[in-house]
Amino acid sequence: MPSVGIVIGDGKREYPGNLTPYVTVTCIVAAMGGLIFGYDIGISGGVTTMESFQKKFFPSVYEKQRNNHESSKYCRFDSISLTLFTSSLYLAALCSCVVASYVTRKLVGKFRCFSEVFSFAPELFLTVLHRPFGCLSLAVCYSVSVSDSLIRGALNIGFQLSITIGILVANVLNFFFSQISGGYGWRLSLGGAVVPALIITVGSLILPDTPNSMIERGQFELAETKLRKIRGVDDVEDEISDLIAASEASKLVEHPWRNLLQRKYRPHLTMAILIPSFQQLTGINVIMFYAPVLFQTIGFGSNAALTSAVVTGLVNLGATVVSIYGVDTWGRRFLFFEGGFQMLLSQVAVAAAIGAKFGVDGNPGHLPKWYAIVVVLFICIYVAAFAWSWGPLGWLVPSEIFPLEIRSAAQSVTVSMNMIFTFVIAQVFLMMLCHMKFGLFIFFAFFVVVMSIFVYFFLPETRGVPIEEMNQVWRSHWYWSRFVDA
Repeated sequence: MPSVGIVIGDGKREYPGNLTPYVTVTCIVAAMGGLIFGYDIGISGGVTTMESFQKKFFPSVYEKQRNNHESSKYCRFDSISLTLFTSSLYLAALCSCVVASYVTRKLVGKFRCFSEVFSFAPELFLTVLHRPFGCLSLAVCYSVSVSDSLIRGALNIGFQLSITIGILVANVLNFFFSQISGGYGWRLSLGGAVVPALIITVGSLILPDTPNSMIERGQFELAETKLRKIRGVDDVEDEISDLIAASEASKLVEHPWRNLLQRKYRPHLTMAILIPSFQQLTGINVIMFYAPVLFQTIGFGSNAALTSAVVTGLVNLGATVVSIYGVDTWGRRFLFFEGGFQMLLSQVAVAAAIGAKFGVDGNPGHLPKWYAIVVVLFICIYVAAFAWSWGPLGWLVPSEIFPLEIRSAAQSVTVSMNMIFTFVIAQVFLMMLCHMKFGLFIFFAFFVVVMSIFVYFFLPETRGVPIEEMNQVWRSHWYWSRFVDA
């Protein structure tokens, strides 16, 4: 068992501990919530390309697909109701944040399984209705509370890895279910969310409280026993004392939301707003939501579009595995920069390739196979770049920089900003594609440049820094020190 330690306080004391199977299993179970999230992301784009689904819920879109005289293929899927079906997942997640803290403690498994029953419903409003319940499961990932600073990044990226697995599984199922005759393949795709719901429900039965939460409820002896099990050593007196002291200090904070607006928390609030917003402005959800729709729009057949979505799902999964190794080896800033540069190049290449073939009118005629392969290749390069940079780091970095006294409020801001921007982009994407055409990829490439500049000047490196010592990072920063030391 590898030995690890945590340096805190004045930097002269190190907490002993091991990477125990207990920590590993706990983080794996907690990350399983990403399966549901990823499955919902991947399944939406696939079912919207199935003819039986279009005929039942979006007949105007179905007619556009059958009309060979459609003026522009850029506008084939332009439908407000169609995008609402996909983006409703994130609007529901935003709304459910209000009650998630209570429901996830008491009823998350029951709510999730109950909600997925609606996926089989015959009416569209019922298939959308299940999502507010389902999104409550997003709060299960608490790996930061039990993981060591030296491996914190790798363990917490497990949540992002689960999301990519969910997306890949959804894409694969969409492909096979689309082959089923009788027109009910879309029902199986949507209803398949029952499986990850059962996994997280069973897993929640063995998911334990953290020592921090036990201390918050005054269960000090149980917290010490739990911490010994987590660290794999008996010498935890110093760490438990510091956790109790931190808990007592946090109780003195009566208004975390008001405190978040204080000058000394300016860097934390800035990161809570901008990092999740920038994550969505990379344009990744244009690919993840609408991969089959996008590929079908640029000339792929229905089955070819679903196949291409499977390919991008595989790339997404593989690149996320790379980030698990790289995040604690190369550092957060390096991955941000490398991923940004790679995304920028691939987005420009995709815009050039689509623009050269489709032009402005969007009628390419015959699309050669080799040309389609080139487009998919550059999209895969883009997906890989996101999957080992802004994808996992967009969640990891905010989760590790907030001090205890503002953590709940700051995390709520982070999740809310992510869901707001995801909803907006999902809702307007097809409209933007219709009007901006291939220039849409240049639109997102511009923001990749902006966010890379932001990281270079304003985001310090947090690799290997214990949560308790994170404030020192801001005090030594050239810009943020003027706020935290004020």
